[in-house]
Amino acid sequence: QVQLVESGGGLVQAGGSLRLSCQASGSSVGAFIMGWYRQAPGNQRELLATITGGGRTTYVDSVKGRFTISRDSRKNTVSLQMNNLKPEDTAVYYCNSVSQGLPWGPGTQVTVSS
Repeated sequence: QVQLVESGGGLVQAGGSLRLSCQASGSSVGAFIMGWYRQAPGNQRELLATITGGGRTTYVDSVKGRFTISRDSRKNTVSLQMNNLKPEDTAVYYCNSVSQGLPWGPGTQVTVSS
């Protein structure tokens, strides 16, 4: 059973940057399409970015050009570099497999102040 643990969140001013990390354990996720999601209070969880095992990426328009998803299959990790953060990026951020639907981790809180 794969377990996912997110880290790297925090409080940052608008325009700042954060780098989130997702550590998978229990089994390799190297072959899975992985994604970063976020959920703001009162909103549904939304998929922001995906990355295939081969490194092909996709982004939703709201984060395109600001966020970069990457993975290190040797370390079994997936990362999200977030630049030029905006107050509307405030949410709890999660990673998961888009293709496998793994148990959700605890997420990591990102708060962007204006």
